[in-house]
Formats: sequence, structure tokens, C-alpha cells
Amino acid sequence: MTLHLGKGRTLASALTSPLLVSLLSLSLVALPTTASPARAAAPLTVSQAIGQQSGATQTVRGYVVGQPTATSTVVRSGFPNDYALAIADSASQTSTSSMLYVQIPSAFRSQWGLRTNPSLMGKQIDVTGALAAYFSHPGMTGTSAFALAGGGTPTDPPPTGGTGPWDGTYYAPAIGKSGTALRTALHDIIDDNTRLSYDQVWTALKDTDQDPGNSSNVIELYTGRSIAKSSNGGSTGNWNREHVWAQSRGGFTTSAGPGTDLHHIRPEDVTVNSTRGNKDFDNGGSAVSGCTDCWTDGDSFEPRDAVKGDVARMLFYMAIRYEGGDGFNDLEMSSTVGTSSSRLGDLETLLAWNSADPVDAFEMRRNDRIHSTWQGNRNPFIDHPEWATAIWN
Repeated sequence: MTLHLGKGRTLASALTSPLLVSLLSLSLVALPTTASPARAAAPLTVSQAIGQQSGATQTVRGYVVGQPTATSTVVRSGFPNDYALAIADSASQTSTSSMLYVQIPSAFRSQWGLRTNPSLMGKQIDVTGALAAYFSHPGMTGTSAFALAGGGTPTDPPPTGGTGPWDGTYYAPAIGKSGTALRTALHDIIDDNTRLSYDQVWTALKDTDQDPGNSSNVIELYTGRSIAKSSNGGSTGNWNREHVWAQSRGGFTTSAGPGTDLHHIRPEDVTVNSTRGNKDFDNGGSAVSGCTDCWTDGDSFEPRDAVKGDVARMLFYMAIRYEGGDGFNDLEMSSTVGTSSSRLGDLETLLAWNSADPVDAFEMRRNDRIHSTWQGNRNPFIDHPEWATAIWN
């Protein structure tokens, strides 16, 4: 087939023209080169992410294989909430040692939480966040992006008509608010709770603080020790009822009210409970006997790292729940330690603890049990840890 250039002229004859040859040569010399666009780094595999727990922000690709509820426990059905998911390099993986535990911040829970979106099981996704331990397991925290591996978000709409805290009704008056407006909205949501007697607290703690690995035991807050439920009392070696917001720092007793509010009462070793006393919370001091990684000085107490966020969120709850109404004192946070008989601190330290120690499965279950079985209200700072800085920062 003969190619033509212009009317009646073959390409071969045209190329013999001195003028055209000259123009073509100039064009070829002047033609700029275009660099190939840089390619985005490929996502890490789950096994790579497990081996790179440095705190660096990375994107990881893996299959959704369940929801972590403890260091070595991942459930594959009956998901309790939307707080976390586990991913692996294979959709059929069942060994937790080959899984990455991914924290799901509140902004992503409606689309990426497994209780709301169980159809995510087996899907391959890309997640971006800091490679850092979660549930004391290789994980990702501060997660900032989720996407299906092929791009996009889940297409299945979330179910409607639920009755849990994520059905769009429990926290609806607080959504989108900050500062004083948020504080007021949360108080109005949580203040009409069932009040327990101090004797009922014994029974309730045996439920709310049950050891996930031994239903006959409870977990002590500060020591982390698993101890028989029946070993409650006031003798050395027993566990008793620790008021995280100390009674003398709030002006309340053990009558029904703040002194029996489960959201800040936890099982604790009698001796360690006495050591903590009514001190504020802050970093530093001398080691506490019988409480690994606990420290204290004349006016403050520092719990082990694994429950620092728990302590902070309990105190934030108390400061919002008890605002001076219904016959009880107005509980407030303090930016100092050891100077107030009506406030508790140190606020800045507690805000840092809230960020450094994410909500874990034990805390989630405890909040659910208090809400569903005992008091009918929730701790908003477990469901939305970010609300602490929205109020106090």
C-alpha cells in the first residue's frame, strides 16, 4: 500500500525535498523529552508491616479477617463494635501472629467497622496510619485513610433501625460541636443514669471487669493482675473498689451517685489502692511496690502505660457527668497537682495519656456492659476519645 502526503505525492518523494528534510531535522532536535511520572510506592504487605513497628506512617494492603478483641483473640462473627479490624496477607488466615490490628477512628467507623459492615470480611483493603502496637499486638494506630484495594469505599449501606450508640441517635445532639457546646450536649446525654448502691458495685465490677481469659476472675486496674472475683474485701491481697476520682477530691460519699458510678470505679489491690490514695495523676516518682510500671510521689500517681488512657477517659467522664446539678458537686479538671480539694489533674498530662493509650477491647466491653446492664449511660470519651481535646484544648 502506497502512502500519500498531499495531493498526488507519495511519502517517499516528499521526503526527498531538501526543505522538508531540513524542517524534520530541526523538529527532531528541538523535540523536548518528557520524564516518566514518578510511581507511587507500593503498599506494604501485612508481614512487612508486622516487622516494621517503628511508628512511621505507611499504607498497608491486606484482607479483612476479623475484629481483634484481645492481644491473641480475633472474632470472625458477632462483632461487638466498630472500633478495630484485623488484616492479613491471606483472606483465610486464622493465626493472630500473622495479622495486623488496625484501629478505626470514629470518623471511619460507619463505613469500615465490622459490626456495621460485616460484608467487609474477606475484602482486600488499603489502610494508612502509624505502624504501632494496638492491643499490645503489631498494629496500626492513628489511621488516616481506608480504601478498597481497587479504590473506593464499601457499597453496602449501613443497616438502619439499630438501638446502639452508633445508630445515629445516642450522640446525635453532640455531633459537630466543640468547646462549651459539646460539653453541655454530652452532659445532657449521659446525666440521667441509673444509680447503684455501693453493695451493687461489688456485683457489677465482677461483670464489667471480668478477665477475658478467665470468667472466674477480674482484672485489677493499676496492677493488671487477674484475681478471683471472690477475693474482694479489705484485707491485704484482696481487691477492693478504687474510686479513680477520689471521694475526698469530689466531696461525695458512697451513697448512690458519683461514689457508686461504675464509669470510674475499678477493682484494685487493697495495698496499691491505699498507695494511690487521693492523689492527682501525673508522671514520675518512685516505683510502687506490687504494681509494675506504677510510680508515685507526694502528690501524684502514675499508672502503668496500658491503662493511662483508661484513667484519663474516666476522669473526663466524671467532669462532664457531674456539673453541679442533682445535689452533687461540680467536678472539674485541674492543670496543677496537689493544690485543690475540689478538682483533679493534671489535665495536660491526662490529655497526653488519652492520645498515647488508645481505647482497647477491654475498655470497649466495659463501656458496653455499663450501658446495657447497669447504668444505661456511656462514657463518651471511650466512644469518641477525640472529644477530650475538643473540650479542653
